[in-house]
Amino acid sequence: MKIERIEIFPLRYPMTGFFKFFTGPHGGTGREAVIVKVTADDGTFGWGQSVPIARWSYETLEAATTTLAEYYRPVLLGHDPTDIAGAHHKMDSVVAPGFSTGMPITRAGIDIALWDIVGKLADLPLYKLWGRNVATPLTLSWTVNAVKLDDVDELIEEGRGRGYQNFNIKVGPDADYDVQLASRVKRLAPNGFLWADANCGYAPQDALAAAPRLADAGVDVLEAPVRPNRISTYRMLKKQAALPIYMDEGIVSPVELTEFIKLEMLDGVAMKPARCGGLTSCKRQIEIVRDAGLGWLGSGLTDPDISLAATLHLFAAFDQKQPCALNGPQFLTANVLTRPLKIVDGQAYVPDGPGLGIDVDEQQVRALAERTRESRTKS
Repeated sequence: MKIERIEIFPLRYPMTGFFKFFTGPHGGTGREAVIVKVTADDGTFGWGQSVPIARWSYETLEAATTTLAEYYRPVLLGHDPTDIAGAHHKMDSVVAPGFSTGMPITRAGIDIALWDIVGKLADLPLYKLWGRNVATPLTLSWTVNAVKLDDVDELIEEGRGRGYQNFNIKVGPDADYDVQLASRVKRLAPNGFLWADANCGYAPQDALAAAPRLADAGVDVLEAPVRPNRISTYRMLKKQAALPIYMDEGIVSPVELTEFIKLEMLDGVAMKPARCGGLTSCKRQIEIVRDAGLGWLGSGLTDPDISLAATLHLFAAFDQKQPCALNGPQFLTANVLTRPLKIVDGQAYVPDGPGLGIDVDEQQVRALAERTRESRTKS
């Protein structure tokens, strides 16, 4: 088999509610993404999705689109789509790594599409391809992105109204506010799993001071308290042991994950296939963390439908029992699937068809891409 065609659709999903990462320079809000369709010469095709966020990573919609079209597509045409490791090697050959994998969020779209093809050829859902016979639903966590404390009660009630019992909060840089926020959420949901994500927002000294206070407020885990290059601070936070310290930003490939474990910087990782180059890398990282006796949590980048489907397969294959911070269903108001993913009462069900188990409405993809193009042209 050979890859005959790679089609690229940059677009923006409409959203509801406020989320700090999704305000762009083009006059509108929305979750930007690039949908990728890889077609082999026998007609088999796979869908993937790159989910850049300019305010979270250096990868923008424009950069992802250009890299896919001008760098990855030329080198992958004619490649065997079942040779996923070889595809990554070819992508490495045209976009060199910096500290880690080059353009990981962008290449995740290719990786996911190739896995979709492999699953379809095997006539198996990905979770079965990876050795798990039954995929139980994944419990989701509701994101409380409160601008002020007066908003908290309404946000918790909204989540409960949709069946959510567990909550994650955005913290940093103001520890005083964060402790009040955590206390308020814990009072309203005393039995829920409470996950604080700083998105690297604390200064090192503030993170060390905040962790014990957040623990006293009822937080169960602290994610990404400081930037990943603050190695000594991560080591001190882990040694302090006020809270389990989970890393996110900065862990892209298995190489740095292995190094960070050796340096005793973390208690676990918030896993995101979209962040680390796709399913191939993330699957290996989960294996490394489990082998090291550390923890992992299921997370995402407000993944839309296609990327979310891929993520559900991976987390189900590794039997994730903790609530997953996959908030695409919370914030996104559109999808491009003929049959939307099943999200009921805070539970996400894994699609059961071959590959990703989803059917993409290509007409809807093209229409959403055209609306996005028009809106960006007007702005």
